[in-house]
Amino acid sequence: MTAGGYVHADGGELRDGNGNPIVMRGVGLGNWMLPEGYMWKLDPPGPQSPRKIEALIVDLVGQRRADMFWQRFRAEFITERDIIRIAAEGFDHVRLPLNARLLITDDGELKPAGFALIDRLVEWCRTHGLWVILDLHGAPGGQTGTNIDDSPNEIPELFDDPHYRELTVLLWTALAQRYRHDPTVAGYDLLNEPLPDGYQELFRDELVGLYVELTRAIRAVDPHHLLIYEGMHWATNWSIFDTVWDPNSMLQFHKYWSPPDQSSIQRFIEIGKELGLPIYMGEGGENNTDWIQTAFQLYDDHRISWNFWPWKKIDTLTSPCSVIAPPGWRDICAYASGHRRKPDTNTAWDTLTSLLDAFDIEQSEWRADVVSAMFHRIPLRIPASGFGFRGEGTSYRVADPRPLAQFRSTDAVTLRTASDDASPQLRFDHTSGQPRDRDDEVFVDLEERDWVEYIFQAPAAVGVDIRVSIDASTSDELPLDIIISGSPARVTWPDVHTILATGPALVGENTVRLIGRTRRVHVRYLSVSPT
Repeated sequence: MTAGGYVHADGGELRDGNGNPIVMRGVGLGNWMLPEGYMWKLDPPGPQSPRKIEALIVDLVGQRRADMFWQRFRAEFITERDIIRIAAEGFDHVRLPLNARLLITDDGELKPAGFALIDRLVEWCRTHGLWVILDLHGAPGGQTGTNIDDSPNEIPELFDDPHYRELTVLLWTALAQRYRHDPTVAGYDLLNEPLPDGYQELFRDELVGLYVELTRAIRAVDPHHLLIYEGMHWATNWSIFDTVWDPNSMLQFHKYWSPPDQSSIQRFIEIGKELGLPIYMGEGGENNTDWIQTAFQLYDDHRISWNFWPWKKIDTLTSPCSVIAPPGWRDICAYASGHRRKPDTNTAWDTLTSLLDAFDIEQSEWRADVVSAMFHRIPLRIPASGFGFRGEGTSYRVADPRPLAQFRSTDAVTLRTASDDASPQLRFDHTSGQPRDRDDEVFVDLEERDWVEYIFQAPAAVGVDIRVSIDASTSDELPLDIIISGSPARVTWPDVHTILATGPALVGENTVRLIGRTRRVHVRYLSVSPT
């Protein structure tokens, strides 16, 4: 991965050290150097920011044991075993969220222990063929004013206190000096999700000025590494990007809880083309696998590099690694939220040490379906609305399309909900990971000779079984023909709601084309499995 030179931008594309165009696919190491309450199953009004979670641990077991807890947490939440698994699953990079409080004091002194954590991760990634993106998730003073940046007063003081601005420039200069000769580090993500909500207009000019200053400071010591700029308002407002601050740079957006379709990212694509810069979906996830499959198909079809968020958290259906917390952890969470009495110190300590053991990837539950959805890898479930984004004639052809206004409106395919509402209130915030309710499902309607095409990846040349779920057909005849990677499949129709197909798959990318044979068929989803 890291042989040759540095990952860099060139001609609106991202290229590796040898000049080859690349689409990066990675995962974020959230919670390790900057804990977030929801990843611990701590519900509001319980602690959400790192400093408040730290205060909870001190309250439970005292300062000495709390120090022991965090030392072991930093050593064990992410280990080389995690990096080995990340590489084995096909990811090519990790995005490392940094908390400035671990790296620099308020007096501007660098903290060697924090830098040692980064060094260790970079060395693991070099060994196992991954790149690292350094992400300043919690800048001095805070860039968001929310729990995710560990801001001391829950306001973005980075932009109205010159001292915090000086510390941020000092920190990025130190990071650039340290890693300027290391091509394992792919780039510098200067600020995570700066200025959400009302702050985006209040401090807009200050953000632009800081980006320019950081660019100048980093380039004074490091001419090589890719610089990554995020938009305002959770990285979704790109109105500040009207000029190129550095030709070796990339623009980053984040995507959560919104329609996974062309319209939702079109403005990012257009701005990237206007400025001649590559774009990057640097955070997205926290949703069910249907949403993940469709969103990440969207990025891949547009050759947009991406990073899934996050790799690991407690008791989850939406991350690859689900940590199985010990029973006593629920009691601690209830206490933190004000719903239970405080556990005694020794009981709390026993629970915390058991939780540290549980963070080991070997002790976690593996959510293979989440990774399969990202990579479109079999076995795979694909919602009917998750067909390709490669345009008419490649991903679909429909004679008389009736698209939904709220979802995939630019794709000429007939979509409808189970309720058949002409203006449905579709939800895209399935944060628990549970599938859509039946009334919230989106179907594809196919008339005779209409077709849609789906994409899946096979690790080897294998036979595949395809199960297509339909909402019944209006005909007594077989309602669909199915083509697998250009070859007709053997199709059976065992019941009114299920069509089965079998056929060979190629190594790598494959397609499944559903072709209407009868007047109308309502497709719900399909699943593809190796035989």
